[in-house]
Amino acid sequence: MSASVYSGGHLFLLVVTLILCLYPVLGAMFWFFGALAYRLFRRQEELVPGERLTEEPFVTIMIPAHNEELVIESTVNYLLHELDYHNYELLVMDDGSTDATPQLLRRLQEEDDRLRVIRIEKNQGKAHAFNVGIFFAKGEYILSNDADTLPERGALQKYLRYFNGPRGINYAAITANMDVYNRTSLWGKSQTVEFSSIVGIIKRSQTAINNTMYAYSGANTMYRRDFLIKVGGFRQDRATEDISIAWDHTFTNLTPKFAPDIVFHMNVPESLRDLYRQRKRWAQGGTEVWLTNFWKIFRHPWRHRFVIPMMTDTTLSIIWSFFFWITSVIFLCAMAGFALSGNYERVYHGLAMSMIYVNFQLIAGLFQVVAALVMDFNGAKLRYFAFAPLYLLFTWLINPLTIVTTFIPAVRAVAGQGSGKWISPKRKAMTDD
Repeated sequence: MSASVYSGGHLFLLVVTLILCLYPVLGAMFWFFGALAYRLFRRQEELVPGERLTEEPFVTIMIPAHNEELVIESTVNYLLHELDYHNYELLVMDDGSTDATPQLLRRLQEEDDRLRVIRIEKNQGKAHAFNVGIFFAKGEYILSNDADTLPERGALQKYLRYFNGPRGINYAAITANMDVYNRTSLWGKSQTVEFSSIVGIIKRSQTAINNTMYAYSGANTMYRRDFLIKVGGFRQDRATEDISIAWDHTFTNLTPKFAPDIVFHMNVPESLRDLYRQRKRWAQGGTEVWLTNFWKIFRHPWRHRFVIPMMTDTTLSIIWSFFFWITSVIFLCAMAGFALSGNYERVYHGLAMSMIYVNFQLIAGLFQVVAALVMDFNGAKLRYFAFAPLYLLFTWLINPLTIVTTFIPAVRAVAGQGSGKWISPKRKAMTDD
């Protein structure tokens, strides 16, 4: 009896360990084949090129802003004068800016009455600013637009064509396809690959599998105003409002939509420090969503069956992150011990086996990256393929680290100690170069 229990437990641990070891490989291949499924079966849902709206519904473009003096003027001027749309307003939520942002906005208001500014005296975060703005917005549709983000000229036309299309009645929000604006640095080029691979491929896969989505893009997403109010707006005590609202919409049986044929251009962090800080915030937001919704799905799996694939992948990602760093530390300690004792054969054997494992991960990751670069912009980004190894190295090492290091803050946030207050990222003035 005890032997069979031991054998069963040993087998269970072996299977779990094998799954965790293979998770990055299986995950990359899963998203690869999911993207192929989108290409074969769901791509026809994208817009027919050249068509236009017969009438333009009124849209509110909302910019939550905090200390954006370097970019706010160029972004506002672009949104007011360069879009291929006429029936809209621009609403800037100035969330306690302490730089020259208020003065710039005051001058811009005098030049164009389509610009409205709501001043929040104390910085309380993007989600809070957005929730306040919802009740000042005049539009039935609200486009969330970051202060350093430029949508393509025809973006509003495309967004509204989706909402007014045959499947648009249940669309809670439509999120567009990210394109990196600042590609002059090594990190900018690497993130061009990353956003195509992670964002583009995974969102296509999620759309193909069960028409759900892990996260909207906070930088540029159009929401149906009524559906924002239906779920109580954005969660103000969360690190990432765009992840939380996507899950809230999904749990309400509303459809999040990814539109790869709508493009927006965004600035990305150009230093390792800023990039790491950004990914820590993303990681914490993902864990907060997992903690918030896990037991909801566990108690009522059939009711929430369409969210199970998202929850399964998130669960594996969090567990694997801890598994990766714990086993990496054990491996490095073991190799150091063997080296100090003169057992160089075991060191060689350990390093050789680890390289085999890394190569399998690399091959699977490259499948995902190539598929992404081919699908996005008809292969125009293939020239950035050389930066794929840097992207893969970063995600394998840094992303698990951010999940591990932000797990406790995420628990505290879900327990009621969270804050959406933001710290201004480092900006560079936007130019035409």
